[in-house]
Amino acid sequence: MAAAGGSLLHGVAEALGASEAALRLILSIFIGYPLALFQRYFLFKKEPSHNHLFNTLTGLCIAYFNFGSQMYHSVLCVVLHFLMLRLMGRTITAVLTSFCFQMTYLLCGYYYTATDNYDIKWTMPHCVLTLKLIGLAFDYYDGGKDKSSLTPEQQRHIVPRAPTLLEVCGFSYYYGGFLVGPQFSMCSYLKLVNGELTDVEGQRPNSIRPAMERLCLGLCTLTIYTVFGPYLPDSYFLSEEYANQPFWYRCVYMTIWGKVMLYKYVTCWLVTEGVCILCGLGYNGKDEQGRHHWNACANMKVWLFETTPLFTGTIASFNINTNDWVARYVFKRLRFLGNKAISQGSALFFLAIWHGLHSGYLVCFALEFLIVIVERKAMDLVRDSPLLTSICSNPVLYPFLYIAQQIFHWLFMGYPLVPFCLFTWDKWLKVYTSVYFIGHVTFILLLIVLPYLRTVLVQKKDKLQKSH
Repeated sequence: MAAAGGSLLHGVAEALGASEAALRLILSIFIGYPLALFQRYFLFKKEPSHNHLFNTLTGLCIAYFNFGSQMYHSVLCVVLHFLMLRLMGRTITAVLTSFCFQMTYLLCGYYYTATDNYDIKWTMPHCVLTLKLIGLAFDYYDGGKDKSSLTPEQQRHIVPRAPTLLEVCGFSYYYGGFLVGPQFSMCSYLKLVNGELTDVEGQRPNSIRPAMERLCLGLCTLTIYTVFGPYLPDSYFLSEEYANQPFWYRCVYMTIWGKVMLYKYVTCWLVTEGVCILCGLGYNGKDEQGRHHWNACANMKVWLFETTPLFTGTIASFNINTNDWVARYVFKRLRFLGNKAISQGSALFFLAIWHGLHSGYLVCFALEFLIVIVERKAMDLVRDSPLLTSICSNPVLYPFLYIAQQIFHWLFMGYPLVPFCLFTWDKWLKVYTSVYFIGHVTFILLLIVLPYLRTVLVQKKDKLQKSH
């Protein structure tokens, strides 16, 4: 039976032009919708242990369907993490031990399974699990502190008591976030299984419509990627044909490729967000106008992603929950260093090695760090210079400036994504050489030139007013 099922999936994957592993992943993501409906109609306000058991068993089945016996890696880490919390208690030792153990296990997994291509293997969901478990250790530790010593954000996520093994398993294997995220706290998960995440107290949440909206958006982005993705393969960068194309063509290809390539991530996050909304985990309370929000598990701000002309705007719209996790548990926890740049650099370094050990990840996030610094300096210059402010606020010039900025933005968004997708130094170096390191040259020059432009375009009295 298993062989027949595998053979069938293999045949379907070949017909679709995808790998069998990718097809299993997509099926596992979409199976979340019937699972969420079952939990919504049959387990809402039932015993929490029933919900934990359901989430654990369905997550384990998904893990086995995708990775077979290699699912033991996640089981081992979950059980050991539970024992660490129980045996070490609410101590900084428990936090540091869990952090070091989970990250070391993940990095060892990357090392022993590494190839020169992107493979869907057990390390893919394990990187999501690693953040979940580390976050749980931090939140459990914060739960033992005096609330007055915690920030409002930390107070929202504290774990007030020692979680049971079943709670940790349900939290870790919840089908809506096991494979590709999103990140959510144990506090939110416990509210879900207790029936507290609803817009109508004591009743099932009115979540079907917002869930279907995210699903439809996900299907749209899946269509875009399915139609255009095959014409923009990563491998084309390494071909002689690409190298022999005119310089402008190479840049345009990189620009369009970068935009389309991101849609495969956008699709997965939108579809899984719909699953989380459907069962109630996406509920995020009401705003000041009394409107209910369902964006607690949002990993994408689609409108911002599609319209922003800023690099910081794209970063803020993309992989939101992971970025929030890194900000909460890495960046803000390094406040004691007293240097924002060091904290930000450390957070980006953590993100790079969390993605994998290939040099391409380090190069990608180093470029992101450089680009963000330059963009912020440029925005400060435009704000402080009366001449540049008047030009940028001119309604006649605005459409032309917006188009030019978008072209610049997406060219240099695609540029750092090249090493992110090609992984090894010999591959990304070949591509960067073919475009004469245009991204490195542009942003390093801007970093050098912007201070001199500031001395010319910002008058001394404006600088004094700004300083006061």
